Amino acid sequence: MNRLFFIIIFMWICFSNPSFAQDGLNTISLANANGLHAFFKYSPQGKPIISGHRGGTEKGFPENSIEAFENTLKYTPAFYEIDPRLTKDSVIVLMHDATLDRTTTGKGKLSDYTYDEIKQLYLKDVNGNITSYRIPTLAEAIEWARGKTILNLDKKDVPMEMTAAIIKEHDALSFVMVTVHNADHAKFYYKKNSNQMFSAFVKTPDALKPYEAAGIPYNQMIAYIGPDIKPDNQQMYSLLHAKGIRCMISSAPTYDKLPTKEERATAYRAIIKDGADILESDLPIEVAEAIN
Repeated sequence: MNRLFFIIIFMWICFSNPSFAQDGLNTISLANANGLHAFFKYSPQGKPIISGHRGGTEKGFPENSIEAFENTLKYTPAFYEIDPRLTKDSVIVLMHDATLDRTTTGKGKLSDYTYDEIKQLYLKDVNGNITSYRIPTLAEAIEWARGKTILNLDKKDVPMEMTAAIIKEHDALSFVMVTVHNADHAKFYYKKNSNQMFSAFVKTPDALKPYEAAGIPYNQMIAYIGPDIKPDNQQMYSLLHAKGIRCMISSAPTYDKLPTKEERATAYRAIIKDGADILESDLPIEVAEAIN
């Protein structure tokens, strides 16, 4: 009887927590859109959340690749900011740059290639080494992410109508959010689906007002407030935390560029100590080591 009791308790702990091991991965699995909203809601007791910028850029694992996403989850729970772009024949694939040269074995504009042509290319890692990995479609990334993590879709050249449609097609509101640079974009998605979760650019107190005027619920937003530690952040933390909104700092253009792992770790810890709730980085595994 006691053995059965402990088995039941163990299973309850595992499956009631949004992050648990699955096939050796540290996953974030949420039942529905309300679960996603709750996961990101600010709480003074909340633990920091890690975001992999472009999915992370570890040696041997190219940015915006499913292999990079999975590798990170072997070390830490994380969600991923990724970059959807269109091929010549309007297939949505993952690619940060408008050109292929830096991250693939191809050359020229992505938009000049059909998807069948894109499938023949290989991805390069952060050091320019050619890997055996291919460019994934957004649809492939969404289906891989189901039950494992959360995807945050940045705005590149994909029309918002197409982005909203693919989220709906894959029934992915519980684990796919969208980056919005202004309240008009947020309002567009919110009208398409009132459960949509947003990563919103809110760098000043005045920048929040248009989102409020558009009727975007506080519990459906995280706020990107900038790339560095600065005195103005304290005002933003106070304002946004009071409304239940988590604040994100991206170290990708700043502290990720520091020359040593020790310097980067010190900076990551300082970001969290300063008050950030979400740390977006090209190096999510390093971040996890530093702040956990």
